[in-house]
Amino acid sequence: MKSVARLPRLLLPVTAVAPLALALVACGTETAGTESGGSGAAGPGVDRSELEARARAAQVAIENVYVTEVSGFEVAKQSVGVLGADGFSATYVEQGTGVQIRLGVDRGSMDAASCPKAPLGVGSAATGGAVECVEDGKRWYRRSASEHEYVTEVDGRLVRVNADTGSVDRATLRKAAEAAHAAGDAELDAVLPPGQGDGGQPVERGDLPPVGDGAPNNDVGTSG
Repeated sequence: MKSVARLPRLLLPVTAVAPLALALVACGTETAGTESGGSGAAGPGVDRSELEARARAAQVAIENVYVTEVSGFEVAKQSVGVLGADGFSATYVEQGTGVQIRLGVDRGSMDAASCPKAPLGVGSAATGGAVECVEDGKRWYRRSASEHEYVTEVDGRLVRVNADTGSVDRATLRKAAEAAHAAGDAELDAVLPPGQGDGGQPVERGDLPPVGDGAPNNDVGTSG
C-alpha cells in the first residue's frame, strides 16, 4: 500500500509537534479530551451539521476522524490536520515528558505482501527502509530501527498508531491501537479545528469589484 500524504494545511504539521510539545510541557499546552466509546453528544450549541462543516473546512472526511485513549496522554490540538486526500492525523503528547504517540487514518489496505514494503510512520514523517512486519491478532505490528506502529484495517481505511521505540513500549502502543475508534460527536467537537462562523466557506474578499471578471482592483494611479 502506497499512501501519498501531505502536511496539515490548517494547523501546525505533525513534524512540528516535537519541539512544540517540549517547549509547552513546562507551561501547559492546549489539549482536547476524549470520551470513551465514540458515542457522546456534542457540546452545547454544536450540532452534527456544524461538525460536518468543520470537517469539510479542514478537508477531512468526517468518517476518517479517529481518536484513542492512552493513560497520561492528551491530543495536542496544534497537531490536528489532514492526511493524504481526506484522511486525519493527530499527535498525543504525554504530559510532563513530551513523549508522543501519533495517530493517522487514511484510505488504503494492507496484507502480508504490502506490509513489509509500505513506509512506516504517519504523514510526512513516514520513512522507507527495512520494516519488520508481524501479524498480531487483527492488526499488523510493524517495526524499524527507531519506530514501531500498529496498523488496523477498518472499512477500507488504515488506522495507524505510531511511536518511537525508545519512548513508548509495545504494550502501551497496542493499548492505544485497541482503543482507537471513530470519533463520536463530543470527540469531533473536541478535536476538529473550530468553525469560522460561515460553514467553512471561503471569506469574501473586499477588493473584488461587483461587476466584470472579478479580478482584484490593483489600480495605483498615474504615479504608481
